[in-house]
Amino acid sequence: MSRSFKLGVLAAAVMATAPAVQAFEAGDFILRAGVVHVAPDDSSDSITVGGAPLLSGADSKVTVDSNTQLGLRATYMFTNSLGVGLLGATPFKHNINGGGDIPSDIKLGETKHLPPTLTLQYFPMASSSAFQPFVGVGVNYTTFFEEKTTGTLDSVVAAEYGIPGARTSLDLDDSVGVAVEVGMDYMLSENFGLNAAIWWADINTDARVKVYDANGDFAAQTDKFEVEIDPMVYMVGFTYKF
Repeated sequence: MSRSFKLGVLAAAVMATAPAVQAFEAGDFILRAGVVHVAPDDSSDSITVGGAPLLSGADSKVTVDSNTQLGLRATYMFTNSLGVGLLGATPFKHNINGGGDIPSDIKLGETKHLPPTLTLQYFPMASSSAFQPFVGVGVNYTTFFEEKTTGTLDSVVAAEYGIPGARTSLDLDDSVGVAVEVGMDYMLSENFGLNAAIWWADINTDARVKVYDANGDFAAQTDKFEVEIDPMVYMVGFTYKF
């Protein structure tokens, strides 16, 4: 018996006895956990008070920095090719820094947010494939909380408007927008695998800064200004199917 024939028989035997990886099919629940990085592609309107610039002779804007948290995604497969996915994460925390004529290294405030995202996902590969790419489209809802301003902003506003001991506060409206995603899972066994995904989400918020005097009485406020965050969101982690 030739060596090549023996090797062929051995390979066929191994393939016959090795468990086949069955990827996703109707009724499966897929849980993914990993690291999520939010990288804003940000811009903002100019900040004004009664139509005039917040700071005389300066175009005042804001920028938003990046943040990384733990993420959790779940998908329910209602057919072999279609599933509904939900993205969740521990709260993201972003510094709000200067923009326009205000240097970007000056911190003006901070906020936390949660961005639950619901998408309809399409898996083009057969259920027997261990490699499962997918695309999705859906809706993102972002809620902001624990908005804070800094002493730096307080001091600038106090000097600009002649309000000794001025204190400021920040309000950010919640956002609803479109979200799209591209991702993949690679199943290492019947239940366990690796995953990676990228999202883009349309996140815009209307912001307003309010000013109070040293006694805590309302003194002034900015006009509402729009801040576009529109982040790219990246995730890598592990997949568990049950």
